[in-house]
Amino acid sequence: MSMRALWQRLAAPIDPPLMMMAALLLGYALLVVSSASFERVGAQLINMLTALLVMRLAAQVSPQKMMYFALPVFVAGVLLLVAVALFGDVSKGARRWLNLGFMRIQPSEIMKIAMPLMLAWYFQRHETYLRLREYVVAALILLLPVALIAKQPDLGTALLVLAAGFYVIFLAGLSWKVLIGLAVSAVAMAPLVWSMLHDYQRSRILTLLDPEADPLGKGFHIIQSTIAIGSGGILGKGWGQGTQAQLEFIPERHTDFIFAVLSEEFGLIGCTLLLIVYALLIGRGMMIAANAPTLFTRLLAGSITLIFFTYAFVNMGMVSGILPVVGIPLPFISYGGTSLTTLFLGIGILMSIHKHRMLVQK
Repeated sequence: MSMRALWQRLAAPIDPPLMMMAALLLGYALLVVSSASFERVGAQLINMLTALLVMRLAAQVSPQKMMYFALPVFVAGVLLLVAVALFGDVSKGARRWLNLGFMRIQPSEIMKIAMPLMLAWYFQRHETYLRLREYVVAALILLLPVALIAKQPDLGTALLVLAAGFYVIFLAGLSWKVLIGLAVSAVAMAPLVWSMLHDYQRSRILTLLDPEADPLGKGFHIIQSTIAIGSGGILGKGWGQGTQAQLEFIPERHTDFIFAVLSEEFGLIGCTLLLIVYALLIGRGMMIAANAPTLFTRLLAGSITLIFFTYAFVNMGMVSGILPVVGIPLPFISYGGTSLTTLFLGIGILMSIHKHRMLVQK
């Protein structure tokens, strides 16, 4: 096989617009991570290579095979979540990891992809006649893993899995009347939900409302991150010149709060450029969803794309002080291997759906 033929075979499932957006985000990520925590750049490069490999493998898997594995992957994910609840390792008061002996895994991450896969498969099987009963069953399928994840507790991941499943149900044609009813019910159940929250979760919400109530304690993170965002101005202070970041006033500056570092050092222009790349990525994903040939691929592509939006919106919202801190990283930018691999798995699935769009799938 010639080098040209080998390259064409390797590049066959790669969607150039998606790859370009991903490459821009990875380049931006290296720039910001190297400023926030230079000693982690090497490890992040390995994370990126791993994520790209996962993307490449996922892009080769046809939607038919994804449908075939949707139910087994979902069931395996739920069983692993049950195993975490029974035998998982406890770290910092949370039981989120499962020790397999040769490695530790976080099964909740699997559900970010397994959930939209499962629900898209379910609606595909009932495509000919969708009634309220099908939506109720889908909601029950969604709530089981969300409850298990929330119990760990891992509110951030639970919200992402809930969002991923909700997007599938919404895109499947859920009535606006039902949505309004759900919204009213959610408001009515707010006191009950409040009583079920852990103390640290309630304190995060109260801190959001008044961070100055405990400026050196629970409100410290929000206050310092908003100072960093505001002090960046239009042009920013320059790479490695952010005082809040370099003097370590910003907590978790290489992971959850990396947007504050980016804002301080690259300013409004740097943030706007990031938002443009996000918008292009999401736009491309929605275009792939709109052109997908089957209900399964449309629901799956739409849900994955909207999850990218949810990641970005929630992270920027919590760092800027308009949403509670829930531990969600900035997509493609924050340091870490698990979330990055999950995101690139999603991109690989989008590439596969685009590649196979001309095939008639049953």
